[in-house]
Amino acid sequence: MASGQVDLYWLPLGAGGHCVRVNGRIYEAISARLAGRERMALYHSALEVHLSGDRFVIEMGPVWNAPDPHRDVVGEGPVGLRSLRRSRLFRYEVRCWRNGRIPDVDEAVESPQHLSHDAASTGRVLQLLPDFPLRTWGVDEQRTGDMWNSNSLISWLLARSGHDLGSVRPPAGGRAPGWDAGLVVAMRDGGAGGPVGRGPSALGASHVDDQPGREQRIRR
Repeated sequence: MASGQVDLYWLPLGAGGHCVRVNGRIYEAISARLAGRERMALYHSALEVHLSGDRFVIEMGPVWNAPDPHRDVVGEGPVGLRSLRRSRLFRYEVRCWRNGRIPDVDEAVESPQHLSHDAASTGRVLQLLPDFPLRTWGVDEQRTGDMWNSNSLISWLLARSGHDLGSVRPPAGGRAPGWDAGLVVAMRDGGAGGPVGRGPSALGASHVDDQPGREQRIRR
């Protein structure tokens, strides 16, 4: 009988990277001031998926920060401005890395959170990956009230795959920008009852179409 498990990890924004950490603090300071609230710690999320003896790391990150050629890229999208997407500096990638490792996982907080232990919902997470909307990172193009980023990937996948997220929260005293955007778009896409695309046959590729002028899907 097939077995499955989905684990959620919360990593401090900028773990292992000084520049991202500083920029995150500046962003949060401005956001907190505009919202009239106290500053909070910012978190980035990632998944580790176990299915029938295989293990996959699912995350989103800049195309230039993971040099391993076997990291299994599912697709790419623009960062900040679509007009800059021809440059590798302004593109992100969605990864489903077989036997990969979450960067700086040793710094994860209140993790892992075990979200499921059945093969059906676990397999659906993998099946949905090729359908993830490759919107512009850091921008609210879809009018959700929240930016689109790596947390949007994780919340979108979990919501679309039918996981109960009612009790899922970032670590105490923290928040995860982009999480709500993923939930809103997942509901628009039909929630857990929405259609599933190409499925796991698309996984395992480690390259994308070499056309940097648009959002990219893996070449099959």
